[in-house]
Amino acid sequence: MSLAIRRARPDDVGTVFALIRELAEYEKLTHEVEASAADVSAALFSEAPRLVCDLAEWDGEVAGFAAWFVNFSTFAGKPGIYLEDLFVRPAFRRHGIGQALLGHLARTCVDNGWARLQWSVLDWNTPSITFYKSLGAELMDDWTLCKVTGAALSALAERAP
Repeated sequence: MSLAIRRARPDDVGTVFALIRELAEYEKLTHEVEASAADVSAALFSEAPRLVCDLAEWDGEVAGFAAWFVNFSTFAGKPGIYLEDLFVRPAFRRHGIGQALLGHLARTCVDNGWARLQWSVLDWNTPSITFYKSLGAELMDDWTLCKVTGAALSALAERAP
């Protein structure tokens, strides 16, 4: 059995979009998926891409993915990676694929002199939390993730001068 990690290519968009849908199903969030395959393609492969996707292949079959983007720490004065999505298909779990994807991202940070690798995890996802802790991840209980979307985003935009 062999594992390979590679950057997604334009012909992988359908697969990447399928993985996003599978992740949403796992997280019980399919109702929140508004993106289309075209949106994913634009994010990954436009002239100014906003997203990077690495695919994990197990014996040539796509087993999982990591979707991420570069963020910046003003305190460290350096970029880092924000991991938007990490998912390994159930049939491929317990082969070290998730750990390999995270290791690949950590290597990307180290090789580029970047400050950190960051992500969020749902508080009910005990298996993932346990896994992340086993890799040395620090859960930041003193921070609360915030977001503004939809009508609230539009209302907030109206407050801009």
